[in-house]
Amino acid sequence: MMQKARDKLRELRALHDDGLLSEQEFEHRKNAILDAEYAPPGASAPAPLPVRQGTELGLMAGQEIGPQNRRYRLERLIGTGGMGQVWQATDLATHAELGSSEMVALKILPPQLTQSPTHARLLIEEATQARKLAHEHIVRVYEWAQDPATASYFIIMECLDGEDLEHYLAREGRLTLPAVQQLLAPVAEALSYAWEKHKLVHRDIKPGNVFLTAGGEVKLLDYGIASRVRNAGSSIGLETPNAGTDGYRAPEAGAYQRQPSPRLDVYAVSVMIYQMLEGRMPFDEVRQAGHLPSAPQALNATQWQVLQNGFSMTPELRAQSVQALLESLERAAGPTAEELLEQARQERAREAQRQQQAALEAQQAREAARKLEEEQAQRRQAEAHAAALEKQRLDKVRREQEAQRQREADEARKLRKEALRGQLRARREADAASALLAHQELQRKAVQAKAEAAYRAEQERARREAAEKAQASRAASPVEPSPEASPEASAAPVTAPASIPAADGLLRDDFLDGSGQGPELVLIPSGRFQMGSNEEEHKAAMRAGAQKSWLEREMPQHWVGIAQPFALARHPVSVGEWRVFVRATGWNGGLETNWEKPGFVQTDLHPVVGVSWNDAQLYLAWLGEKTGQRYRLPSEAEWEYACRAGSRTAFHTGETISTEQANYDGLYIYNGGERGQYRGGTTAQGVFAPNAWGLYDMHGNVWEWVQDSVHDNYQGAPVDGSAWEDGADSSRRILRGGSWLYHPRYLRSALRNGYSAVLSNDIVGFRVAREVG
Repeated sequence: MMQKARDKLRELRALHDDGLLSEQEFEHRKNAILDAEYAPPGASAPAPLPVRQGTELGLMAGQEIGPQNRRYRLERLIGTGGMGQVWQATDLATHAELGSSEMVALKILPPQLTQSPTHARLLIEEATQARKLAHEHIVRVYEWAQDPATASYFIIMECLDGEDLEHYLAREGRLTLPAVQQLLAPVAEALSYAWEKHKLVHRDIKPGNVFLTAGGEVKLLDYGIASRVRNAGSSIGLETPNAGTDGYRAPEAGAYQRQPSPRLDVYAVSVMIYQMLEGRMPFDEVRQAGHLPSAPQALNATQWQVLQNGFSMTPELRAQSVQALLESLERAAGPTAEELLEQARQERAREAQRQQQAALEAQQAREAARKLEEEQAQRRQAEAHAAALEKQRLDKVRREQEAQRQREADEARKLRKEALRGQLRARREADAASALLAHQELQRKAVQAKAEAAYRAEQERARREAAEKAQASRAASPVEPSPEASPEASAAPVTAPASIPAADGLLRDDFLDGSGQGPELVLIPSGRFQMGSNEEEHKAAMRAGAQKSWLEREMPQHWVGIAQPFALARHPVSVGEWRVFVRATGWNGGLETNWEKPGFVQTDLHPVVGVSWNDAQLYLAWLGEKTGQRYRLPSEAEWEYACRAGSRTAFHTGETISTEQANYDGLYIYNGGERGQYRGGTTAQGVFAPNAWGLYDMHGNVWEWVQDSVHDNYQGAPVDGSAWEDGADSSRRILRGGSWLYHPRYLRSALRNGYSAVLSNDIVGFRVAREVG
């Protein structure tokens, strides 16, 4: 029971942090849960809380909505319907932590659809699920939020320029079958991706949810969000309980299903194909009369049967996916009589051309054989002439070599004679020098012996005089002088400095109690570097979609000196290392994100997520106690210095980066790089190559906390590499490096981000530093 109450409190706190509950309502409900948990047996339950009612939408252009720290200005109304309104809006956040552009689309839901926490939670879950759908033909969902003024929830999405398919059909009328297939092929790819990767079915395919951009792209809208919230709204009598839209909804859509089938979408797309070919719906008052719709003129009998199976009342008769439906229509097309005649004519022409080509090739082969025979004869003659010339040349070289050897032999004999004469002269000179040295040595020894004898005589004379004086003194006084003790010199022991790096160049501290070890550390040398980015890098970043306000955070570019070397972790703190800390301390934080189950697969070698800046400080204090060393977060300057590792480019890999070098959203490119893959979560240690100083994952994977508070730019920043914590709000701290969810422009060495120190996220981790010396 206590665990159940704890879960309720965690859920209540999440609603309060998300702006769904006021402070007064949060405290009231928290006390009610605690009273129910610890009430004595037989006590009556507390009175139920009143349900909070929302207000009707009353929005206009220029109005600002959203929570205090994430505001949006409504620019123009794009569309409206039963699920609320869609507005084009400007993102006004001064410290945006989302990877969205400045202009976004807001889908604002009526308050009555999400008036209870249960319905609001459905929206949050569905928006979180849609956020994972990263496909070029599915509109990107960035985040959700709530406007405190209207109590309306809204979803922040990618802003598109163009029109939906419903308006396009109203303007163009009927379409040809190739045009229909060209428009629906991207839709089929998007649906297959969502089912194969995430087991998601759209459940509301219709022309209004297919968008045609001004650039010619096809995007699928409202992936699952509308249907889930509509079903939630049905419980309060706002909508029909069936998923989908009338006319496009499969008959079985209203039945209870544990897992919706892709055949729901096959039914809706089949209806759309008929509508696009004929300009009308297939079941306009025909099924009620017991009749089937008439066959479209653009389809043959086989294709018509495929399409009828597509919107059959029996799900098993439909194709298994929309992609399979389009492929079956294409296979069923077959050639026409005119096409068969044209194919026969082309085959005869190809046969005649093959015969002509064969005759020409035979003639060319005969001509080539004749030319080859002539060339071989000429080559043989040339080889014979060349052989004769080579023989003459070799004979001449041989004669010249023999003459040269004779000359060298004569010269060697002369040199040997000269060498013998020189050796004799040197020997005589050496003998003379040895004799001179021996004579000088005898003289030196004689002088030395004479000096030693004089020294001994002087010493003997001095001893005699001292003895005589001592005897005279004793005779004058009966008291003997006390001997003086000679002082003894003491030497203090000298301890050699311990060797810090191990054999492999890494530092790793043992726990004082012998229970384990700290993280692997790399020694970072002292030095100077230019911190921030230049104008050329700004131009490349803006071409990739960066906002000017983000780039101003990296200015002005300035020199920073790292006076003292320090040690930095080789990898971000891993799940396994964090697990040791949790078991040792009983830490129970991370209410926003479950560090053990963040929503993607992790092992003990993956970087831990769901850790706030404050949680990181607890880990550093515990690690210092276990090792007896001073661990801390790196400063922002130390982090960029270590990331660059001597480089001056946008990344330590160069002016661009790929998903073969780092983990990020590879569906986007930077500065001419190639499109890569989107992995949808973190990667383990060692997947990518380290930088020049042996540090892994400095770009991408997870954002990394540093010690500094958030400042708008580098005006007044320290130049000695220390952390910059004064003159700013200490509740917000700097993040560095980018993550698996972000575009490549966010991975640049100079980029700065900010986040609340008390919040955690599934894209944020940290890396430890340690002082040395």
